[in-house]
Amino acid sequence: MTSIASSSIGHAPILAGSASDSEIPALVAQVYEAAPAEERCHLVETLLRPLGVLSLVAIAHGVFAKIRFRSAGHELNVRVDDLQNVSGADMMALVHHAQQVSIETVDSLVQQLSSSGSMTGSAAAIVLVGLLVQRARARRSTPTPVRDASLDP
Repeated sequence: MTSIASSSIGHAPILAGSASDSEIPALVAQVYEAAPAEERCHLVETLLRPLGVLSLVAIAHGVFAKIRFRSAGHELNVRVDDLQNVSGADMMALVHHAQQVSIETVDSLVQQLSSSGSMTGSAAAIVLVGLLVQRARARRSTPTPVRDASLDP
């Protein structure tokens, strides 16, 4: 059986079982758009943690850098009013970048979405959790190349 999540941000339906690094940002954007305000804050906090300010300036016209600057020197705490200008497309850009820096951070959304009572009924969240779990399992089952110490200087 194949699950389908329709995209509300201009993408074709996404089929579970065909996880790619480009499908996951679209699903996170769908989840973000459907999420209650508090859950949106947690999603953004999770994705911002591994990213530096310099890289955030280049993403989504700096909207996430402004959030990070506001928390400079303090624990990252995204507020609801911080997200007024964050769109689904901005979230796609954030997730795409976060996957390049720390794929484990994006994969950690599984725990967050699974523990959220308000998100467990979302079709996009269910498909996203399935894809993230599938991708993490595939990564774990791929053998890690053995490093040849004789090549070290």
